[in-house]
Amino acid sequence: MPAKIRLSRHGKKGHAYYHIVIADQRASRDGKFIEKIGSYDPNTNPASIELDMEKALSWLQKGAQPTDTMKAILSYKGILLKNHLDKGVKKGALTQEKADEKFNEWTSVKEGKINEKKNRLSSSSVKDLEERLAAETKIRDAKADEVAKKRAAAQMKTVAVEDIAEGEAPAAEENAAPVAEHTEAPAETPQEPDTTTENPS
Repeated sequence: MPAKIRLSRHGKKGHAYYHIVIADQRASRDGKFIEKIGSYDPNTNPASIELDMEKALSWLQKGAQPTDTMKAILSYKGILLKNHLDKGVKKGALTQEKADEKFNEWTSVKEGKINEKKNRLSSSSVKDLEERLAAETKIRDAKADEVAKKRAAAQMKTVAVEDIAEGEAPAAEENAAPVAEHTEAPAETPQEPDTTTENPS
């Protein structure tokens, strides 16, 4: 039975990382393995991949079969391309210098793309942080304005109550004044009727 190049799961629930191993095809996923040749951590962006390229290439040339996920990882690291170029050199389709030149060119382009992605993610994360801070500042200012309005309204209400309380005393005095004038005014004395009568002549 051919060997498999596959992932062996480690870590905890929701935060798994993997060892890249060479194992017998009949062995369980996390069971015995022949050799560990690297690690894969999908929790970072971009994913962190550490791989011994010489050992991976050697096992490929010996006939080890990678799983679908490992095919993607080996392609990402350029090992499948290297294996293809080496086969071309053995068949005489191209020289070793030409194969090395093509592989180095591919590696430089790939590294440029990876660095560009890292820079883009870094700048986008900074931009997202600034946007979140601006949104939080806007919300905080809105809450502060709302609290200030409520305090101002409460203060105006207190002043209005105090003004009403102070205005009740003068009103009572004004109402009492006419009553006092009415009671203190002297009563008019009625005139006595004239009882004298003229004697007729």
